[in-house]
Amino acid sequence: MYCNNNNYSMNNGRFATALHILTLLEFNKGELLSSEFIAGSINVNPAIVRKEIGNLRALGFIESKEGKGGGYMLGKASSKITLSEVYKAVNDTPLLGRSNDPNPDCPVGKQINGHLKDLFRTADNLFLKQLGKITVKDFAKKFQ
Repeated sequence: MYCNNNNYSMNNGRFATALHILTLLEFNKGELLSSEFIAGSINVNPAIVRKEIGNLRALGFIESKEGKGGGYMLGKASSKITLSEVYKAVNDTPLLGRSNDPNPDCPVGKQINGHLKDLFRTADNLFLKQLGKITVKDFAKKFQ
């Protein structure tokens, strides 16, 4: 459904991690931040941060400078990155989860996945519409 090649679900915290990274970069605008610094803020292993940064960099949200004194910065103005874009970048599961593998001989079981799919699509669209109204810049203002 969304543009993501990873098999992680929303429940593993990828959205929170990605938004934390982008917010930290906006909050420290003008500075190059190391993956170790970012990982310290999130309280996770720097390898997790580097993996998420790779995903965000592929989308143009983050740029990097290699070598001594290098680090990461926003690759796009924070006012141009919506939370819905961040969510879509890291999520591949509907907001309400996934459907089951019901018994096709049951009158409910043979129809439920179609109805759940409609419900999930409606919830996702409403959620993304709301997230689309908020930019990383808007979100980062909460921390000043």
